[in-house]
Amino acid sequence: MTLNKNNNLYAFSILVKKEIADHIRSWKFIILLAIVLLTCIASLYTALQALKNTAPNPNDPDAAFFFLKIFTTSDGTMPSFHLFIGFLGPLLGICLGFDAVNSEFNGRTLGRILSQPIHRDYFLNAKFIGALIVIGTLFVSLILLTIGAATLLIGFPPTFMECNRLFLFTLLTIVYVAFWLNLSILFSVRFKHTATSALVAIAIWLFFTVFYPIIINIVAKAVQPNPYASEVEIMQYQHFMLTIMRFAPSQLYSDGTSMLLMPSIRSLGPLHMEQLQGAIPSPLPVWESIKVAWSQMVALVACTIVCFAASYYLFMRKEIRC
Repeated sequence: MTLNKNNNLYAFSILVKKEIADHIRSWKFIILLAIVLLTCIASLYTALQALKNTAPNPNDPDAAFFFLKIFTTSDGTMPSFHLFIGFLGPLLGICLGFDAVNSEFNGRTLGRILSQPIHRDYFLNAKFIGALIVIGTLFVSLILLTIGAATLLIGFPPTFMECNRLFLFTLLTIVYVAFWLNLSILFSVRFKHTATSALVAIAIWLFFTVFYPIIINIVAKAVQPNPYASEVEIMQYQHFMLTIMRFAPSQLYSDGTSMLLMPSIRSLGPLHMEQLQGAIPSPLPVWESIKVAWSQMVALVACTIVCFAASYYLFMRKEIRC
């Protein structure tokens, strides 16, 4: 029994290593990797220059978190690092997953792989784990290189609290890209042609990136209360707009990263004047920031799990002939 289990784990590890090697050697990944690295490095460079040339503000509660400000500051020429990741991260996930299954099916290699003495779900699990390892290695390396460069520039390392927040930010970024990875794998299982699965995944990304904010603005103007509305009606309107905005995965990611990288933020929604009276502008502990954005983080993880479960269900019911 133990020998059989070890053989299964060995076979699964072989599949994962194969997927990692295929991703690293593919031109589509290399080109998109170069785009992500160049844009992120440029964004981080402008942030470091802006922080270097700006005098610290003693009234800024986030002034002590220099390493966190690297990922959220911009001099106006380029967006900040976390905005770039929110825009380009989905493309990386789609690139790694849109042809995960249907390319093997069309190349008639899927039947040969599954004819080996391995469990059928090992194939799909290896596709996901291999791509996730590549994504995780990329972002961990990028953030560690940024911290190292900033440490050499200013002469002191990040604090323990900053390390905790950057670690959670890295995990949230990996989960966000993994959502788009699982969504593209789902379309790769559902559609036979790789072009169809790629177009559908990119169309959904474009909808939430370009068209959904336009729809939100139209809805906002349609249901906007009159200037003489009560405070309760205004608060209900703001809560309603925030709710429909958070149907977009990018908004969930933005809320989570804002709480993790900006410790002074105390709420992601509107506040009453009574709640602001007597409030001292000071950074929140890391666990308090997690509590504020907990629902957004859980929703992003849940969407990732649902997409993987749907692709798993469709793949296990798919007819495969050798």
